[in-house]
Amino acid sequence: MIEIRTATLGDVEALSTLRWEFRSAQDPPTEPHDAFVRRCGEWMRRELSIGSAWNAWVAVDQTAIVGQVWVQTVHKIPNPVADAEAERLAYLSNLYVTPTARGGVGTRLLETALDWCRANRIDRVVLWPSTRSVTLYLGHGFSRGGDVMELKIRR
Repeated sequence: MIEIRTATLGDVEALSTLRWEFRSAQDPPTEPHDAFVRRCGEWMRRELSIGSAWNAWVAVDQTAIVGQVWVQTVHKIPNPVADAEAERLAYLSNLYVTPTARGGVGTRLLETALDWCRANRIDRVVLWPSTRSVTLYLGHGFSRGGDVMELKIRR
């Protein structure tokens, strides 16, 4: 049975390695594995600390972490015509499950993150899906398009 739980600082090495696996499978990496895992681990340690805007959950199969999802809370500027309690949005990122553990684990991670968003009065959730994950998100009520506009800054 795979357990879903809140990520801890002790999970950082496994989480940063999974991040490498997730992203390097989509595009060729431009950074060496060990350098990336070290840099990502430093970021994750900082963001999993108390007071961060990030929350993360992991899927654990016995003792091995096989999946993760991250949610960052973004506080919006106060709005006099909106419910002041709902002046936050969430950015959902890095939903990934190892290929051998797929088959409902991603759904459980997503539902855990969305339950947290509902409990914390998040106004809306935004994300940039991979091609493979679009149907998962559509099945949970996400829409494509909508009110969101994006500008990708090119350097």
